[in-house]
Amino acid sequence: MDVMPKWAEVILVPLISLILAAILSAIVILAIGESPWDALKLMIEGALGSTYGWGYTLYYATNFIFTGLAVAIAFHARMFNIGGEGQAVLGGLGVALVCMYIPWPHWSLALVGASLGAALFGAAWAAVPAYLQAKRGSHIVITTIMFNFIAAALLNYLLIGALKMPGSMEPATGKFPEPTHLPSFQDMFSFGETALFRGAPANVSFFVAVAACIAVWALIWRTRLGYEIRAYGHSESAAKYAGISPTKIIMIAMMISGALAGMMAINNVMGEAERLVLNAVEGAGFIGIAVALMGRSHPFGVFLAAILFGFLYQGGAELALWTSIPRELIIVIQALVILFTGALDQMVRGPLEKMFLAARQRKQATGKLEAAE
Repeated sequence: MDVMPKWAEVILVPLISLILAAILSAIVILAIGESPWDALKLMIEGALGSTYGWGYTLYYATNFIFTGLAVAIAFHARMFNIGGEGQAVLGGLGVALVCMYIPWPHWSLALVGASLGAALFGAAWAAVPAYLQAKRGSHIVITTIMFNFIAAALLNYLLIGALKMPGSMEPATGKFPEPTHLPSFQDMFSFGETALFRGAPANVSFFVAVAACIAVWALIWRTRLGYEIRAYGHSESAAKYAGISPTKIIMIAMMISGALAGMMAINNVMGEAERLVLNAVEGAGFIGIAVALMGRSHPFGVFLAAILFGFLYQGGAELALWTSIPRELIIVIQALVILFTGALDQMVRGPLEKMFLAARQRKQATGKLEAAE
């Protein structure tokens, strides 16, 4: 029997970790002579106080949902996929090829094609480290990190060569054709003279990310494959005894993980930039690790954690713009959130488990005493 109830595991531990990170961040902001309360108000106003702010928050959150789900799938199979950055880069390449070389009549069909292209390229890039672990025993952490650099080098080679727009010095493709342009939130939620989300990059791919959360939940908890992935993650030896193939689980879980990371590109490449550029991923693959840790590898938790990190990104940009707080300090705040929700998780979990165990023992002792009377 678990020492701590499930609700405490899912809600209480991340919440306390977040509060501790916020307290330490406030101390750092005080140390440089700024008001933590004013900083918090500015972050909330900049990220959540207008449809423009919400548009940017949800844009960033869309990226983090995809990469967080990618890491979560691998976590369930007891694998640490640190290659989300490279898989998202290759997903962007898949999106670009589909959008540039296939004549689409409408954005809805282009979205389906681009999603498949992004998923295919991301899955293919994850398949190689998966095969090396399954067949050669190579550690998945090392190989996925290495493949991030290979992906970046490959994209750089293509964008200064075969995919570069003729006559341009910029390492980028040309603009995708008009029928592939995804509707933004401004297009979708403007009514007459009222234009919501004006200028924000959030687009229809946010709803694809939400659908991905639902699909991952159904896969992990409502299918035989999901059960096999979780069984393998809990105990490899027990999974083998039950007839579950480790090679199959490693390959399938990593390819699904890579596909999800690759699908991030439909938001930033197809939806926002409408072309493929260098550094389009901007670290979202690594943020996905923190999102999965904070969300306890559950799709709903990943969704909430992605919204939080979207808030931190957009709110942090507002702080850097309107205060003397440097942009680097915003990265420190984000790092503190990652530190407390990931690496120092046990620091919060340990005392909570002792508290719940003590409460259970008191309840049992009281029950025995009442029974004796």
